[in-house]
Amino acid sequence: MRLTPQSSRSQALLQPGGSASSRATALPGGITITHRTPASATTEEAEAWADVLVRHGLLHSAVLVPTGQWLVQYEPGSPVRVLDGASAVLELAASIQQQLRTPGSRSR
Repeated sequence: MRLTPQSSRSQALLQPGGSASSRATALPGGITITHRTPASATTEEAEAWADVLVRHGLLHSAVLVPTGQWLVQYEPGSPVRVLDGASAVLELAASIQQQLRTPGSRSR
């Protein structure tokens, strides 16, 4: 979810027939919240989330390879998991967030 000032792009998303991969909600004060589905994730968003997950110790490493796939390792010495693109990284981030919010659960 991204907070952005209201723009012509976000206004277009509010109209019927707007983008299927994202939608916007207008708030008072000219603020629009753009909701995006993981399928519309960009490489930049995936890189940002991967960086946050690694910096906070929720992943040991996350590396984008030239094929667009991501190599993810939870802990040093653990098996490497291959993710198919930016949307999979956002889904992983959402899954980790959900686990952190669930009392008593932190397994991967």
